[in-house]
Amino acid sequence: MLGGETNKHYLHEGILDLHKPYVDEITLVSATGKPMQRVPDLIDVWFDSGAMPYAQWHFPFENVEAFSKSYPADFIAEGVDQTRGWFYTLHALAALLKESIDEKINGYNAANPANPALKNMGTGLAYKTVVSNGLVLDKAGNKMSKRLGNVVDPFVTIDHFGADATRWYLITNASPWDSLKFDVEGIKEVQRKFFGTLYNTYQFFALYANVDGFAFKETNIPVKERPEIDQWILSSLNSLIKNVQENFDDYEPTQAGRAIEDFVDAHLSNWYVRLSRRRFWKGEYEHDKISAYQTLYECLETLCKLMAPVAPFFADWLFNNLNVVSNRFTSESVHLTDFPKPDETVIDIDLEKRMQLAQDISSLILSLRKKVNLKVRQPLQKVLIPALDNTMAARIKKVSDIIKAETNIKEIDILGAENDFIRKKAKANFKTLGKNWGQK
Repeated sequence: MLGGETNKHYLHEGILDLHKPYVDEITLVSATGKPMQRVPDLIDVWFDSGAMPYAQWHFPFENVEAFSKSYPADFIAEGVDQTRGWFYTLHALAALLKESIDEKINGYNAANPANPALKNMGTGLAYKTVVSNGLVLDKAGNKMSKRLGNVVDPFVTIDHFGADATRWYLITNASPWDSLKFDVEGIKEVQRKFFGTLYNTYQFFALYANVDGFAFKETNIPVKERPEIDQWILSSLNSLIKNVQENFDDYEPTQAGRAIEDFVDAHLSNWYVRLSRRRFWKGEYEHDKISAYQTLYECLETLCKLMAPVAPFFADWLFNNLNVVSNRFTSESVHLTDFPKPDETVIDIDLEKRMQLAQDISSLILSLRKKVNLKVRQPLQKVLIPALDNTMAARIKKVSDIIKAETNIKEIDILGAENDFIRKKAKANFKTLGKNWGQK
């Protein structure tokens, strides 16, 4: 508080700047009536942010155990402009205070042998990993500013497109440390291609599951006793879990999100569901149909957990829609369940490679059909497929029925690596060679 009439003549509308030298002319009065003035020597204000790890716990005066469990931080994140600011001062103070911190924790452990604090493992470091965020630019790559009129209001964007779609776009469009060219058209694409595809897959499942009364009450069918298409998608799912976990552990959320997108689009929706759809609407409610329901359910349930860190609201909605029927979890939210762990016994790399070949070959054949205007409904007698080696030839042979069904071709002739049908030619890039070797 200002004391009495001491500073009254300074408190009027003409005094707007309380920086030096004006602040030195002001005297504050303490609760006990003592005068208070600005301290002449002021430490860099970044000292406050650098002291954050200790100040948040009021360490070393209390909370020694809590501090020792959270120090050093696993990671911090800030803008790239903080390299000389927060990033530096955190480490500078940690290095200066290392011995004092160790001394305090060792003293606490000696006084509390029954409940010791964790030993400081920071070795003078305030954090183990730093994520340096890039800038969000406009779609032309220019820095956003009110002067240019290219500022995007995040609250309007979230209200219009939703928090999950906006967040997913920001995470998967560019790595956090790269600058992002922000374009609302990208969010629309995320809504359509990822969330729309996943939503439609769930709607397909829910439609037929409700008709057949599937609630995952039957005994879980072992993976090895399910059809090969089920074994493949579950193998791909568990490979996805490994991939996502590794990328999250390496602070690569962009790669994790893209892997989930690819699985939903290329594997689950456009291949597994499309090739298995007759299993859901045809036949009796027996082994094959139950296997299809259990497999698709497990995929949707696992995807909820994998995408939850980036799309928390959609993941929770989907999880609760599934769990309210099956009651496989007592948790009320996907965020209260454990992150999935891969089942190595389910992963079959050779099967995944075979099915990838089937997808790639089918895609190439269909693109050739389109190029020469031969519609898929017109059957073709034969296709010649070159194989690089015997292993590839064997894999193609095992998925030949799928390829034929997808492309409406009656026969597949696999050409070995030593065939004389395909002739390879190599032509030098003289422009590139000339730069390096000159006219020779």
